[in-house]
Amino acid sequence: MKPIEFSKAEMRDMVRRLQGYFTDELEMDLGDLPAEMLIAFIARDLGPAFYNRGLYDAQALIAAKAEETVDAIYGMEQKPGGR
Repeated sequence: MKPIEFSKAEMRDMVRRLQGYFTDELEMDLGDLPAEMLIAFIARDLGPAFYNRGLYDAQALIAAKAEETVDAIYGMEQKPGGR
């Protein structure tokens, strides 16, 4: 898996949101560089767990939809003699 990368605009938005969280919830100021470093850590070390959970959820959804499709196809079968 290639590393998670963010555009400058995405990073700017995440930095502002993280700084807001630190201010509101922890009553701490967080500079731009520490915020970027924390985001990089989360993306590198914790991001794969969130990514994998998304993959598992997507796989479960696709499996459920495939089962629904199989059931619908069986429901379309015609019986001999038209009954």
